[in-house]
Amino acid sequence: MNGSSPTVVRPLWVALGFVLTGLGFLGLLLPGFPGTVWFVLAAAAFARGNPKWEAWLLSRPVIGELVRDYREGRGMPLRAKWIACACIVVAVAWSLPRIPVLAGQVAWAVVGLAGILFITLWVPTRRS
Repeated sequence: MNGSSPTVVRPLWVALGFVLTGLGFLGLLLPGFPGTVWFVLAAAAFARGNPKWEAWLLSRPVIGELVRDYREGRGMPLRAKWIACACIVVAVAWSLPRIPVLAGQVAWAVVGLAGILFITLWVPTRRS
């Protein structure tokens, strides 16, 4: 990917990479908020902006392994899939009563269901 973005745009990719990295760290702390997807997107943004920052992200102890596993198509361990789906169910169930509009509740439930379907049907299961 290096060289695919004009020099003027590269700082914007780096800035986006840092924003996405911040969201990834939030995802590590907040239950029901995914972290890995943000780190994968951050690595892609850094790759377009400055490979040095991509290498930095990939060198982080847990984060780098998650991104490399995704890039190499290894998928998620079954236990992680169960935890992710359970977190989605808990987050949606907890927040649904707090959404005042029925259309918003339905939309939020559909988003949660889409997340579960994505994890269970599209993300490969890594066998130990």
